[in-house]
Amino acid sequence: MKALILVGGFGTRLRPLTLSFPKPLVDFANKPMILHQIEALKAIGVSEVVLAINYQPEVMLNFLKDFEEKLGIKITCSQETEPLGTAGPLALARDKLIDDSGEPFFVLNSDVISEYPLKEMIEFHKAHGGEASIMVTKVDEPSKYGVVVMEETTGKVEKFVEKPKLFVGNKINAGIYLLNPSVLDRIELRPTSIEKEVFPKIAAEKKLYAMVLPGFWMDIGQPRDYITGLRLYLDSLRKKSPSKLASGPHIVGNVIVHETAKIGEGCLIGPDVAIGPGCIVESGVRLSRCTVMRGVRIKKHTCISSSIIGWHSTVGQWARVENMTILGEDVHVCDEVYSNGGVVLPHKEIKSNILKPEIVM
Repeated sequence: MKALILVGGFGTRLRPLTLSFPKPLVDFANKPMILHQIEALKAIGVSEVVLAINYQPEVMLNFLKDFEEKLGIKITCSQETEPLGTAGPLALARDKLIDDSGEPFFVLNSDVISEYPLKEMIEFHKAHGGEASIMVTKVDEPSKYGVVVMEETTGKVEKFVEKPKLFVGNKINAGIYLLNPSVLDRIELRPTSIEKEVFPKIAAEKKLYAMVLPGFWMDIGQPRDYITGLRLYLDSLRKKSPSKLASGPHIVGNVIVHETAKIGEGCLIGPDVAIGPGCIVESGVRLSRCTVMRGVRIKKHTCISSSIIGWHSTVGQWARVENMTILGEDVHVCDEVYSNGGVVLPHKEIKSNILKPEIVM
């Protein structure tokens, strides 16, 4: 089986992290976002993953070469010279996706984190016999999204309603699809949307089916959702493989700590924290609802909450970092500095307080 991951654009919503790495390579729970998806695809027997990309393909491919060998899966790129939306990339990668088997292929949006019930999706797709299957997820505020209106019993999709004013349902497209090769005949090689142009036509022919995603779902393409996504992911890990979580007197709730990280005396870590490889957390530090990426040093008695600390940054002693502060790569926050929602570009030194959310160039 094959799969296409829609990598696409520049990841502007996750800047300043994406100034250092393409968004799919930004760490989430101690591994690159895209690796969560590639591992899930490999686990159900996908042999080749095509990355649809229009930005830094060399960086992506060099990085993923290691994983190709480790996971035993072929990873190739299909590069757009102009942005082709969410359907155009399928037409561009047509020759990579079609083989003699006639098997369906997966399409995933690279920002989506979930439990990836792909095996169940294959069974669902075979059972309904339609042309395409999409995963949907239930949300509390459907008016912010495009809503999928479907038959509850069969999953047959009736129509799509974009940002409905009146309640028509609470299920939205979760960005995970399983498509028969015939779907590619419906897509022209031009900028086009799979959600707005391709799927409605298949639904009108009553060949599109939706499966409700069990477990959690999050689009982690922006910082607040990234932090929420980490909480949901660690909750799921607690249920599925609790041995991967850290434990001990200094741990509160769900925390993941890389084996090469060092944590000092008298710290309180958690809930919902990820500490990456080679990090040094000195004594008396308090961390909650945050991600600390590879090679970061956090000095004594510092308090960090609801923030993302980028690669190889340093946070000085008695500093306080909170309220969606995002430090890019190699940022140095001096001792006793307070950051309230600062978004700091890479390679900066912060000597004075950031009292309200602002971008520090």
